[in-house]
Order: sequence, then C-alpha cells, then structure tokens
Amino acid sequence: MKKQGLQGDTNLALAIIYTETKGKTADVMQSSESLTGQTNSISSESESIQQGLSNLTNVLEYAAEKKVDVWTGVQAYNYGKSYVNYIANHGGVNTLALSKTYSRDVVAPSLGNTTGATYYHITLDSLLNSGGKLYVNGGNMFYAREVRWHMYLLKLFDW
Repeated sequence: MKKQGLQGDTNLALAIIYTETKGKTADVMQSSESLTGQTNSISSESESIQQGLSNLTNVLEYAAEKKVDVWTGVQAYNYGKSYVNYIANHGGVNTLALSKTYSRDVVAPSLGNTTGATYYHITLDSLLNSGGKLYVNGGNMFYAREVRWHMYLLKLFDW
C-alpha cells in the first residue's frame, strides 16, 4: 500500500484478496472490471493490487463524503460506487436487507438477470440468510460481511 502511495488498513486489503480469489489468480483483487469493464483483463498481481487499492480508496472516500458507514464502501467495492448513493438515500448504513434488495433489483437486472435467477454460493451467511444462494449477475450481497469475517480471522491469527 505504501508503494502505491496509499494509506489504510493492510488487513482490509488482504481480506478483500481472500474474499475475491484467495490469491489463486493473477487478478488477486478482481479489479479488472473497475479498470476495463471486463473480467480477467488484468494479468499481473501487482497491477491487480494497484488497481484494486485505487478503487477501494475511491469507494471508501466517496462513502465518507456521503456520510455512510465504511461497510457501505466495502460493499461498493463489489457492487460499484453507485451503491454508496443507494445507501445514502436509504438510512446511511449498509444492511443485509438493503444489500439483497440492491443485488436483486439493481445489479442483477442491469447485467441481464431480469428473472431473479439464482445460483449457489455456500457460506454460513448465505445458508442462514438466503438458502445458500446469490442472484446471477447480482454481485455478492454478503460481500462486506465476508470481508469483515476475513479481517477478524486475520486479526485472530495475528497475520
């Protein structure tokens, strides 16, 4: 982060990497879409981290500007910056209910899922809250919660 001229929580960046790819692809932060609008167009870890941190910084600063909670900014890393405006207009705090509605009603239809089609994404949160499913093309409604959990694990194991 220092090399990129950015300040912030290294554990947040690491938790995003783990949530996105577990470090198993060159685009470790899945940041291609924020750069080119297409998936997997970044082919090096360093470029992915540079773009990912730039995008993360952008959404977190925008969240602060709009006076919403930081987890809205983290969720916006997955959904896109317009999620910040949505939350600003709906109470200012990211909740699972708002995230689910945004995924179903905004993200999925904008990317072609007009039927509400779902697929399995098995995590404890998804099993408890949506029968283990996410909306096709709807992003990950549990993203901020998953990142937060991964940050907790990093802290717990003092990584």
